[in-house]
Amino acid sequence: MLQVQFIRENKQIVLEGLAKRNFADAASTIEKVLTTDEQRRATQVSLDAVLAESNKLSKEIGMLFKSGEAQKATLLKEKTGQLKEQSKELTEKLNLLSTELESALYQIPNIPHSTVVQGKNEEDNEEIFKEGTVPDLGENALPHWELAKKYDIIDFELGAKVSGAGFPIYKGKGARLQRALIAYFLDKNTAAGYTEVQVPHLVNEASGYGTGQLPDKEGQMYTIPEENPLYLIPTSEVPMVNMHRGDLLKESDLPKAYTGYTPCFRREAGSYGAHVRGLNRLHQFDKVELVRVEHPDNSYQALNDMVEHIKNILRELKLPYRILRLCGGDTGFTAALTFDFEVYSTAQGRWLEISSASNVEAFQANRLKLRFKNKEGKSQLVHTLNASSLALPRVLAGILENYQTATGIEIPEVLVPYCGFDKID
Repeated sequence: MLQVQFIRENKQIVLEGLAKRNFADAASTIEKVLTTDEQRRATQVSLDAVLAESNKLSKEIGMLFKSGEAQKATLLKEKTGQLKEQSKELTEKLNLLSTELESALYQIPNIPHSTVVQGKNEEDNEEIFKEGTVPDLGENALPHWELAKKYDIIDFELGAKVSGAGFPIYKGKGARLQRALIAYFLDKNTAAGYTEVQVPHLVNEASGYGTGQLPDKEGQMYTIPEENPLYLIPTSEVPMVNMHRGDLLKESDLPKAYTGYTPCFRREAGSYGAHVRGLNRLHQFDKVELVRVEHPDNSYQALNDMVEHIKNILRELKLPYRILRLCGGDTGFTAALTFDFEVYSTAQGRWLEISSASNVEAFQANRLKLRFKNKEGKSQLVHTLNASSLALPRVLAGILENYQTATGIEIPEVLVPYCGFDKID
């Protein structure tokens, strides 16, 4: 979440940033934050004064009893009783105002980076890079869901029988290709200096709030209410970033770079129709994630490095792709700047998102109370970044469709050692 001090000192910048996001009632929300914070600070001053006076009187009472002036001491004790009642009332008021302030701050998204343009939705995103050759497959090219059925490598109907729509079952060479992609992505990431971690697939409420999934995306998360509650992760970013919740790091500890594979779970599968058929949108899917904890001075260079890293993976897979800089209206709640990678689905004739690389700046760190001690010895919020490298369903869809031939589906050369075969037929 945004820091109150930043909002107070940069009110116009915050309002302009929220306008890029088309954030409703920005002015009234910011005014509520500032007013509540002013009342909270004033209440804190009053409480501190009452506590100071109470402590002073307690010392005087002790001295009076020692000097035999019990009557005076008794009179002062009556006053300390009144001060205790005042401190109780002020403490309750302070707690209420602090809760109201935190609740209001939780509703405000991050401020977009200066390069982010105003826009309403994905139609207003900017294409900034494109690479790769779209193969000419002719009129008989099949979409991946038909290829999956033809070669018996993914069974959507069987998955629906077992769990419901959006839970496919991978079979035979389809399962091996899926496993090969996971191993390949992890090997690429660890070779680039990321530490591999295996994290829980369930997180507690504090973790959800820490990375901004709560309360923003509560309706999209699977919940286990009996466990106070626990949430199935929508991405491994959530547990990986929360590994450092509440930490005070040394400046020399930075950067922290992690990669991990997990299944991901999302309740909202979107609209119906061809655009969400097959692997295009699922309730459960596999993803390999990148997370970085960075010094604020280095976070945008780190974002550029993440983008280049994902480019190299797609180049090795020889998939046609493009990069979009998301507009304000399409940028996620926590992100300051996001680059989306999309692979071209030749059979569907459309672009499919396969990765988002984002700099969240200090937005998550403020919620997480994740800081480092800078050279001056002062505590400072870190910046956090995340990226998919990559989300498997649409990468797999891109491979199946772009590598299809009349006699089967070729396997990208870089994956053959991982698969143990070079063709699905």
